[in-house]
Amino acid sequence: MEGPLNAETILGATEDVLRRYGPAKATVVDVARVLGVSHGSVYRHFPTKTALREAVTERWLERAHAGLAEFAASDVPAPERLRRWLRQLHESKRRKALDDPELFATYSVLTKENSAVVAAHLEDLVKQITRIIADGVAAGEFSAADPEVSARAVFAAMMRFHDPANASYWSDPGIDASFDAVCSLVLAGLERRG
Repeated sequence: MEGPLNAETILGATEDVLRRYGPAKATVVDVARVLGVSHGSVYRHFPTKTALREAVTERWLERAHAGLAEFAASDVPAPERLRRWLRQLHESKRRKALDDPELFATYSVLTKENSAVVAAHLEDLVKQITRIIADGVAAGEFSAADPEVSARAVFAAMMRFHDPANASYWSDPGIDASFDAVCSLVLAGLERRG
């Protein structure tokens, strides 16, 4: 290992170990071995194996959804912003699943283990959708009595396109047409009438 040991270096090594051994067999000792340090050095940054796995999960989720928060806050009209936000969420998950299936499978296991990390992350995604819908209501583009309730409904309606449990469908040749159809239906449901 070159340079000082820090959390980012440890998380990168942990990702490599998880890819190599899988979540069931990967240990903190394996991570330390890859880094050429004692496992105590790893524990100085992450007090438990669980803390390390939670940090890796959080890092992966943040990278998988990079740019979504900024886009949710952009000044693009709400209907187009919501469509593009949902598309970006779907595309980022699909890329992760198809480009690195071993690591995606590993993270599918880790997300089940780290439900608090995942729950906080999902709440953040719902808040982003809520912001888009609220902006659309304010601009007269959407009609929603409660933007947060509507955001949760949108997130649930699009589950097939972002929930890792549905990853087996993401290589389907018709997935893009299916996404467009469901997304159009969702947007039509939010559209302001009259």
